[in-house]
Amino acid sequence: MKIGIPKEIKTNENRVAVVPAGVAALVAAGHQVTVEQGAGVGSGFGDELYVAAGARIAPDADTTWAAAELVVKVKEPIASEWQRIRPDHTVFTYFHFAADEKLTRAHLDSGATCIAYETVALPSGELPLLTPMSEVAGRLAVQQGAKYLEKLYGGRGVLLGGVAGVEPGNVVILGGGIVGLNAAKMAAGLGAQVTLLDISLDRLRHLGEILPANVRLLYSNRHTVQKQIAHADLVIGGVLIPGALAPRLILREDLKTMHPGAVIVDVAVDQGGCVETTRPTTHDNPIYTVDGVIHYAVANMPGAVPRTSTLALTNATLPYVQLLAGAGWRAAVRQNAALRNGVNIVAGKLTHPAVAAAFGLPAHDVEALL
Repeated sequence: MKIGIPKEIKTNENRVAVVPAGVAALVAAGHQVTVEQGAGVGSGFGDELYVAAGARIAPDADTTWAAAELVVKVKEPIASEWQRIRPDHTVFTYFHFAADEKLTRAHLDSGATCIAYETVALPSGELPLLTPMSEVAGRLAVQQGAKYLEKLYGGRGVLLGGVAGVEPGNVVILGGGIVGLNAAKMAAGLGAQVTLLDISLDRLRHLGEILPANVRLLYSNRHTVQKQIAHADLVIGGVLIPGALAPRLILREDLKTMHPGAVIVDVAVDQGGCVETTRPTTHDNPIYTVDGVIHYAVANMPGAVPRTSTLALTNATLPYVQLLAGAGWRAAVRQNAALRNGVNIVAGKLTHPAVAAAFGLPAHDVEALL
């Protein structure tokens, strides 16, 4: 199969979809791989490494897309890329369609097959292609929150770990999934007082067995969320409903109860955010303030650490890329139920129920489109 790996052009997105070792494996299997010039530089992989792995280097994005049947990316194609998408393309990347109707309709109009990393789901419910980036984002959320708590950025001037004789900072984490677990580990490791909220008692019991004593675990409801954020220095939003818009757990009115200079890091921004006042930001301009509360809502947080993020992501995605390239998307999703869950759009039809529900559109059965 002809595989294209374009350079990511979202603001400050330095990840790349396939590393040279992955290209070597694809070429060895008989596939033709075209990599856009400079695609891997931001992650530390120069063009010469791709050439050595057997890739063809394309001078620009138009050539890369034109040469491909399977396009493998990291982030959703942005508006300037939409014109390059053909009906015969299979595009495999993070899409987060439910948070962006224009993006969704553009891909419906393209006629392409769109398979989203974030909805590839194992029978257990695990999201194997979202997990590595959720691990990165959960850990980064604490780093970024700690930074923007500094007075230099308008924060409260609180050191999360405190010092002898001074209370540590209070960190409230909404959601006990992969993001929440990793954020709790990082914040607890710094010495903060951590409170994690979730709606699953089974999950809370499990987290209680593996997290340190400075992490309190509470059942999440409206009253508890309001009570906890009123005392928080840093709030991290890490809730997720696969493929769907994130639930709004913090309303605009709630910000008035928070400390001036407190920080909210909404990791759920890709799915619309779990805070009413969340709007996507970029690494160039990552924060804004509403009612005295600093908001950090960068939609591609792992892009801040592209070397780590690229390696973590491609470890997880390469087997699926190999399956798609070797069998074609139809046979691949017949063979692999997890990959079938990742199919969001086929030939102008939505196939993921949560995405369809977000826009009041009909959802079609993938099986009927094979």
